[in-house]
Amino acid sequence: MTRSPRSDARANRAGILDAARSALALDPRASVDVIARSAGLSRRTLYGHFDDRDALIRELISTGAQRFNAIAESITDADARLALARLAARLWQEAAHVQFAAALALDEDHVEHTAIALAPLRRAVAQLVRHGQDDGSFRADLTAPTLSRLIEEVARTVLARTDASSSSAADLAVRTVLSIAGLSWRETDRLLAAHPDITEIAA
Repeated sequence: MTRSPRSDARANRAGILDAARSALALDPRASVDVIARSAGLSRRTLYGHFDDRDALIRELISTGAQRFNAIAESITDADARLALARLAARLWQEAAHVQFAAALALDEDHVEHTAIALAPLRRAVAQLVRHGQDDGSFRADLTAPTLSRLIEEVARTVLARTDASSSSAADLAVRTVLSIAGLSWRETDRLLAAHPDITEIAA
């Protein structure tokens, strides 16, 4: 049974995105020609799905953001400290697999598109910070919007500058985020010791 043109188009589009992830992981500057060849398609076929390379990268960012936003929605811990630790661990786990895409998403050319795509995640972090400040778990010397932005910026820095293959990278990411939120290293130790599943998620 032959597939319909619409089915073929969806398969081609998915194949282009998969090829782009692979090509850009090897070379963040990979051209449209390289990506099209990797997908087993012509340059013309690729341009039938994406206007240009930038549009393709924006689509990669959007699909990645959907997964990040879904992770934020899945966090249900009532304890703000646990929720932030678990969120950081799960986001790191996802980002570490596509660190090249995360780096592209955070560059100056795409930062505005990334901010829009990740709006649900940012709202979830802001709500979590307000909850933590209200119950005394997080530092209150900064406003909730400022603390949320600091957590975001630190997470970006850790992602951009840490070797994702390092066995300690995920633990570092979780501890760094908790530190910015106001937990001491002793408090973080106790929290992670009492909830080893968080570390297992991050490993």
